[in-house]
Amino acid sequence: MKRFLFSCALAFVTLAAPFAQAQTGTARGRVLDDKDQGLADVKIKVEFQGGVTHIVNVTTNKKGEYTQVGLHPGMYKFTASKDGYQGGYLETKVNLGEVTAIPDIKLHSIESARAAAAEAAGAGLAGPFKAALELLQANKLPEAEAAFSELAAKNPSVPQIHYNLGQIHLRQGDNAAAEAEYRKAIEVEAGYVEGYIALSNLFMTTRQMDKALELMQKAATDNPAEAKLQLQLGVVLFNSNKYDEAGATFAKALADDPTMSEANYYLGTIAVTQNKVAEAVSYLEKYMASNPPAGQNRQAAEGLLGYLKPKK
Repeated sequence: MKRFLFSCALAFVTLAAPFAQAQTGTARGRVLDDKDQGLADVKIKVEFQGGVTHIVNVTTNKKGEYTQVGLHPGMYKFTASKDGYQGGYLETKVNLGEVTAIPDIKLHSIESARAAAAEAAGAGLAGPFKAALELLQANKLPEAEAAFSELAAKNPSVPQIHYNLGQIHLRQGDNAAAEAEYRKAIEVEAGYVEGYIALSNLFMTTRQMDKALELMQKAATDNPAEAKLQLQLGVVLFNSNKYDEAGATFAKALADDPTMSEANYYLGTIAVTQNKVAEAVSYLEKYMASNPPAGQNRQAAEGLLGYLKPKK
């Protein structure tokens, strides 16, 4: 009897295995560069769009090809990223039990994107951009929005246009629209510093510290030599009360670029919280010696120095 039951169970497993395999599909695609050549070592994030969180990652081979098996049928978002290139993504359906051919994703190098932007400026972008910027500076927000929107429709790969649209929406109190434009700015140019800073500041202002930290950690990791991004990561860590990590990040920013004087202010403030008076005074005096523009940090630094330094 036991032998019969075991045989039945084995038969069930044998019959069920092909059925289980048929419940998933396979995606196969390519990533191409500016010259339509296969691009190797591109990171592909495959994200299910069916309401359940399911993300897998795959990397392209030397021919720019990638294959991902075991995907449940439905809509997926394929996001491609590689250092030195603009990001790219598409959404498409993966079918059941067969190989789904994913449309090619083409990534443009940041250098080629900048060249295209310069070419566009030479072809007449500079004048309209300046006019739109003047409207923004005059706080004529509806007119500035219309002008930058027209520029964005004709020049979608220029990050400065999306950045300024984000600034306009921010002033109008539309945080969601501002976030969308800042994200576009860093999508079209992965190393666009101002876009990362603006987006992380928006997250901090709206008390989304986790988002701000995740954004800046990735930005600083992807651009380790960019001192401004290191400084901004330090600010996010500082405002998240992660003082030890913030201190190390500010020190790195200063090592990479000694002109990052704001780092001295934050290092001095961290030293105050640690009751390291002499160290705090040294950092704050370095900050003041850099002649920072009048503002909240300068006033705060003056107040701290007045409290910390013994009166003569």
